[in-house]
Amino acid sequence: MCSLKGSLLTLAILTLISFTYLSFKSLRSSPPPPSISASSVSLLPATETATKTVVVEVGDGENDEISDLYHSSRVFKLNYEEMEQNFKIYIYPDGDPNTFYQTPRKLTGKYASEGFFFQNIRESRFRTLDPDQAHLFFIPISCHKMRGKGTSYENMTVIVKNYVESLIAKYPYWNRTLGADHFFVTCHDVGVRATEGVPFLIKNAIRVVCSPSYDVGFIPHKDVALPQVLQPFALPAGGNDVENRTTLGFWAGHRNSRIRVILAREWGNDTELDISNNRINRATGHLVYQKRFYETKFCICPGGSQVNSARIADSIHYGCIPVILSNFYDLPFNDILNWQKFSVILKEQDVYRLKQILKEIPDEQFVSLHKNLVKVQKHFQWNSPPIKNDAFHMVMYDLWLRHHVIKY
Repeated sequence: MCSLKGSLLTLAILTLISFTYLSFKSLRSSPPPPSISASSVSLLPATETATKTVVVEVGDGENDEISDLYHSSRVFKLNYEEMEQNFKIYIYPDGDPNTFYQTPRKLTGKYASEGFFFQNIRESRFRTLDPDQAHLFFIPISCHKMRGKGTSYENMTVIVKNYVESLIAKYPYWNRTLGADHFFVTCHDVGVRATEGVPFLIKNAIRVVCSPSYDVGFIPHKDVALPQVLQPFALPAGGNDVENRTTLGFWAGHRNSRIRVILAREWGNDTELDISNNRINRATGHLVYQKRFYETKFCICPGGSQVNSARIADSIHYGCIPVILSNFYDLPFNDILNWQKFSVILKEQDVYRLKQILKEIPDEQFVSLHKNLVKVQKHFQWNSPPIKNDAFHMVMYDLWLRHHVIKY
């Protein structure tokens, strides 16, 4: 019996030693787990239609040339393609088109962006007549049109409130998300005031506005900054013409804000900065104001009564590097485009050092900014019908990035 027990104990010890040896040998011979580098990971917002991870190699023609103009050209390309294929918008059909609904007031002037969007959305592939297919719902009320018909601010607020409440009562879509998948568009600053009587519209819906100021309730991750574009442009776009730009800086306009008053006071008599105390009178000559953009390296863009200014889009169109001089401003397409690559962004307090800052920018940096500026011109141009990568499609892309909401 003792001999049998001893044999079993010996066998158990030998078996344990054998398993231990084999385990160590297996660990030493196994290949190490693959390492993960930042460059091998594609970060894309989750989408309802995504079913697999898509890996795209950067290095295809146009993307190489313009990649530094975007925060991520790869993400922009993938999301843009998916947006074009899948994005659907339902436009509420309610409201009398002869009053403030459905149709734009006009497609000209500094508030033309609102009119172009109203027209473009109807012409585009994104519109659907089936609300069950829609990712977002467009509330087509034009505050600019109200203003054009002489509607008072008080009446605007009542009209907007009654209209939105009627949509909520008639359709089930608002209550599914408490309005998080709804949006409205307004370029005129009265549009911001006209919606103040509907707090749940401001807090929940996506606001596509030309006055994207942080200090008046603009929420960057929810709302969209609409570019204020003065169309049609009086003259062709500026191009590769840096040798013709001999003036350091230019601004002319109404002194309807504190920063503009300081700008005119500090630099109005400077010999290198062309700063006017008022708008250039048309009697001075034909298109004198617009021609100044062709002659200038840096065009100063101080905020007016609001943080925004149509002068920014003018500067981009005419090839003059925009110098953003406005606090609390969420620049159009700021989450897509890298504005540092084609503009100069300053704080309002920098106005006192404006000339020094501009003169310290090296020539090679100016040339680079100018080349990049020409590349982004297409993003700040409205077309009818809309075309790929224009202002309308950039706004739609921003909306696409915001359409993933929780269904309550």
